[in-house]
Amino acid sequence: MNIQLPELQKLLRQRIDEVLHYIWDPIGVSGIPEARDEYDSYVPGVYRLLFQDSPEGEIAKMLTKIEVEQMGLGQVPNEDILRKNMKIEENLRDWAENIQSKNDFFTK
Repeated sequence: MNIQLPELQKLLRQRIDEVLHYIWDPIGVSGIPEARDEYDSYVPGVYRLLFQDSPEGEIAKMLTKIEVEQMGLGQVPNEDILRKNMKIEENLRDWAENIQSKNDFFTK
């Protein structure tokens, strides 16, 4: 069995999409099938931060900025939003690590 890197990149993008839609879901659309693509535009930015191994907290800051500035879900970033988004970032980094370990396994 040989898994190619592009396939793993595709898998990571898929996991990011799922985490954003089903777990992050700041506007509460995860139960609406017609809104399945609501957060698609944020996947590339999160992917880039994961792929570049950005410093801890960068993804959470980005998600918080999206919620506050783009979605207008708060006047200023508050600790509750940032804390929630740190958990989302941890989940995303766990997925990236898991997928990378598959790449390491199959390329040895």
